[in-house]
Amino acid sequence: MKISPRPLIMLGLLALIALLSVASMSAGRVWVPWSGWAAQRGDPAWAILFELRLPRTILALMVGAVLGLTGAALQGYTRNPLADPGMLGVSTMAALGAVLTFYLGAAASAPWVLPGAAMVGAGLGVVLLLALAGATSSVVTFILAGVVIQTMAGAGVALALNLAPNPWAVNEIVNWLMGSLADRSVVELKLAAPGMILGCLLLMTQGRTLDALTLGEAGARSLGVRLDIGRLMLALGAALAVGSAVSVTGSIGFVGLIVPHLLRPLIGTRPGGLLLPSALGGAALVLAADILVRLTPSAAEIKLGVAMAALGGPFFLALLISMRRKLA
Repeated sequence: MKISPRPLIMLGLLALIALLSVASMSAGRVWVPWSGWAAQRGDPAWAILFELRLPRTILALMVGAVLGLTGAALQGYTRNPLADPGMLGVSTMAALGAVLTFYLGAAASAPWVLPGAAMVGAGLGVVLLLALAGATSSVVTFILAGVVIQTMAGAGVALALNLAPNPWAVNEIVNWLMGSLADRSVVELKLAAPGMILGCLLLMTQGRTLDALTLGEAGARSLGVRLDIGRLMLALGAALAVGSAVSVTGSIGFVGLIVPHLLRPLIGTRPGGLLLPSALGGAALVLAADILVRLTPSAAEIKLGVAMAALGGPFFLALLISMRRKLA
């Protein structure tokens, strides 16, 4: 009798996340020794651990889980191994909403303004997506609608950079677009967590729809799957989860592309069965990358989005070469 490797892989991912979480709390420009974990409130070690690094660690786990889960869900829905959360334009629309707060000088007025604008941008992206795709659209139309929204939002971000009123606004926009978890506090965590959790729950409910779509749209409908409802749940879930994540971290790419591909040979090709492992794998990947950027020997901390792009670019190229060889 063949034993499924899935439980062992899930336990391995959970153990890896636990190990990386401990490392994330301790590692940085200032290393916190084991004795610091028993420090009392008011001690510098206590402040570093629980006021600076604990929110950052939790946020890294949640953002990674969101990106990994959304990537797996979109790859399953589109049956496209190159799909990721930025494909539907939700991430770019969220970025546009945040960039406008810098452009208008409203980001510093209150802590909730920037995340709120990013979430509104993500919500508008979903409304546009559903309006452009139509009620009975195919997967191809759905993808093309996302590409159109992504292009329009990208043009808006570029226009804001071009017309920025002063160099400081440009610097703030560029720094935010590069993506980072530095200096994030409990305030950002409280603002983003509800949307990320609700969005992930919506995506997790679509496992049956994703499994049925492996038979094609006609086959899925013959099994009684409501593709219109599934598409709506996926779009709303991606908007809430990715929009909330982008609102506090900026743009962090390639996680949703890399993680499902790494886990698919281990877990299997069933899209619904890949959702939870991809969430755990995404959490581990982002947390590991965040630890590495903190330990780089440079005057300023490397942006997490830059580090993920440096990792994801070669991976994307290798994936394209592999797909080309299979098709040859």
